[in-house]
Amino acid sequence: MRRLSAPTLAAYVAVGLVAATMLLPLLWMLSASLMTHGEALSRPPRLLPQVPQWRNYAEALRLVPFHRFFLNSLIMTGLAVVLQLVTCSTAAYAFARLRFPGSGKLFAGYLATLMVPPVVTMIPAFLLVVDLGWKGTHAALVAPFASSVWGIFLLRQFFLGLPRELEDAARIDGAGELTIFTRIMLPLCKPALATLGVFAATSTWQQFLWPLVVTDTMEMRPVSVGIALFATLHEHMPHYQMAAAVVAMVPMLIVFVVAQRHLVQGISLTGMKG
Repeated sequence: MRRLSAPTLAAYVAVGLVAATMLLPLLWMLSASLMTHGEALSRPPRLLPQVPQWRNYAEALRLVPFHRFFLNSLIMTGLAVVLQLVTCSTAAYAFARLRFPGSGKLFAGYLATLMVPPVVTMIPAFLLVVDLGWKGTHAALVAPFASSVWGIFLLRQFFLGLPRELEDAARIDGAGELTIFTRIMLPLCKPALATLGVFAATSTWQQFLWPLVVTDTMEMRPVSVGIALFATLHEHMPHYQMAAAVVAMVPMLIVFVVAQRHLVQGISLTGMKG
């Protein structure tokens, strides 16, 4: 049996501790979702329920209209993913393949916005939404997530890694830029598009502060805000809140499992050229 060296063993221990630190809150959430009311409020906290209470999930979904919260989150997330795939892919192709005056400075300006905290732009965005009459609508929920600077950067790097001979050959055959983009470039960057789609879905699904600001009725709340409202309406029922949080986590787990192969491939193929 191969013996591990001291540095290797120390590295494994460090990685294990970091993984345990990240997984511990998730594991406690799963455990608390199956506890009784008394166990969930016990001090010091219990690690495991004495008898798993599976009915907590049904009760949590019954106490507040989670079916409506889920529908709003699905609409918001689905529209944000579609819009980001469209806007980011077109912008990334323009920055990577088209030459126009000021393209480099414009792209640098886009990247500079990554250093601006989202909370700084929240008030101007809210005032704009109010002026447009979108407050309390799905348009208000989706508008800030219709594009992504990170997504543009990701796809631009992928486009830069594709050989120019492909588009040169298409131009010789008489293809225009739109044909090259839709029929040659987009099919080749499916892994990167899948990566962007997964990140866009997870990022939008977990949004809390913006939906809380722009919605003021229960019918328009997404699931993230719905869980917070659950704590407000039923603050002495943490076991139900944890059960609702577990259910809210399931769609993103499904997305990750389905797109895992494309996600890893997209990240590994996206170079740092340009």
